[in-house]
Amino acid sequence: MTTTENKTLDIHQIKQYLPHRYPMLLVDRVLTWESGKTITAIKNVTANEEFFNGHFPHKPVMPGVLMIEAMAQTAAILSFLTMDVKPDENSVVYFVGIDNARFKRPVEPGDQLKMDVEILRVSRGIWKYKAVGTVDGKVALEAELMCTIRSATDASQPAGQ
Repeated sequence: MTTTENKTLDIHQIKQYLPHRYPMLLVDRVLTWESGKTITAIKNVTANEEFFNGHFPHKPVMPGVLMIEAMAQTAAILSFLTMDVKPDENSVVYFVGIDNARFKRPVEPGDQLKMDVEILRVSRGIWKYKAVGTVDGKVALEAELMCTIRSATDASQPAGQ
């Protein structure tokens, strides 16, 4: 695939690369991407998010696991763009590892979570990424993510998925 820089994707295009739908679709826009290298996307965090009803009613905070999930969805988009394929209805991206996850500040309603994901390597079907989420230029979280792409009908799915 030809390297593409500064190409955006709107929500309709994002849905062509991710099987997730509301309330689990956590990427609102891709701002820029470069095949085989990096992607920058955003999640607009609103007070209407379902999870804020219970996390926490008195001080709403986006759960860390959902921030990690948003970065993983961003990484999955980059993988499909890099492979120059759109997944079919049987394609599933599974986590195989999360390392060095650190949460630096809460993400609250009204924030825009900007996610920068970089491919570190691809080996034997395992994609490893460095992911950083920021709000207003300040690091909110960072992690190294490892994922693999499988068919939902594949009997060799990772254990525990």
